[in-house]
Amino acid sequence: MDLEFDFEKRYRLFREIIETLVLTVLMFLVIRLAVQNFNIDGMSMEPSLHNQELVIVDKWSYFFHAPGRGDVVVFVAPPNPTQDYIKRIVGLPGDVVTIQDTRVSVNNRQLTESYVDPRRQGNPYAPINNMVIPQGAYFVLGDNRNGSSDSRDWGCVPQQNIIGRAALVYWPLGQDNFGFLPGVSSVYNNVGQSTQATSNNLCPIRHVQPAASTTSQHNQITVTPSDQSNPLSTASMLLLPCLYVGLTHRRRRHHHVQEECS
Repeated sequence: MDLEFDFEKRYRLFREIIETLVLTVLMFLVIRLAVQNFNIDGMSMEPSLHNQELVIVDKWSYFFHAPGRGDVVVFVAPPNPTQDYIKRIVGLPGDVVTIQDTRVSVNNRQLTESYVDPRRQGNPYAPINNMVIPQGAYFVLGDNRNGSSDSRDWGCVPQQNIIGRAALVYWPLGQDNFGFLPGVSSVYNNVGQSTQATSNNLCPIRHVQPAASTTSQHNQITVTPSDQSNPLSTASMLLLPCLYVGLTHRRRRHHHVQEECS
């Protein structure tokens, strides 16, 4: 009787270990496909995002809906496909964008951009007049308008370049923008659909770095997967599923013991 009970306990322990390992691997893969950690390197998204902050990028939601105006997105940089950039979407496919000095208009509606610091306002690029955003592409700008290389410089971002939406700042603690990035959809409430069906002034789409560039020296912001420079990121991605599965099994085991005792 004791041998049978001991075998049952060992079998149950072995089964729980295997279940924990399988569930941990599955949860890790799901989390890895849904989100990714990135490290910000640069200041062209100030004051919304700061240099050396760590952000979590949601890679999942754009499978269910298209990117929207105001979204902060990480994407493969059209001027340099070896780098990832992070910018804010201002124009959607079919929109007509005009930029005169620091005034940004979308579909003949001038934007009042609360996320742009007046001290960082500026435009080192040529004016843009009624530029149409091609289908499958997005017009992006850095919040630090006087120190950002963006769609004013190298054109629009193809949708297939977009990795995901920056959703959460999780490190370092104590920054003024720690936590979820605030929604700015109200900035674009009055922007309607474009009435301009066709135009010869299409936003260019560039996929490769040109041989020579006269604007590449602007203060650029890049992002890198943070687990390349911070081994704790990978550890945390494994730790969270382990903790969840471990707590789940502990509750199940406690419930099973209570049933045996009763």
